[in-house]
Amino acid sequence: MSTPVIVVAGCAIVTFAIKAAGPALSGGREMPPAVLDVLVLFAPALLAALVVVSALANDKTVTVDAETAGVAAGGLVFWRTRSVVWCVVLAAAVTAGLRAI
Repeated sequence: MSTPVIVVAGCAIVTFAIKAAGPALSGGREMPPAVLDVLVLFAPALLAALVVVSALANDKTVTVDAETAGVAAGGLVFWRTRSVVWCVVLAAAVTAGLRAI
């Protein structure tokens, strides 16, 4: 087998094991409310971390450039209007406009 096939298969197996571990280890028991409160916060925290890394990372340095301005503009529009469509449109327009300059 080639290396990419092994890597993809390995990632699939590890992902399956991680997702199966929760239900298997809980054994059908109800989780305490404190644990559920923390688990609910994992997805937004991960999403925020991915957005920050995407907006500020350039190889191994932290930079503020057109992508950062686009993410900031999109976030501001989403905060004010709650419209994902306008958020994406404005973020793309700001990023493209700054790259054209």
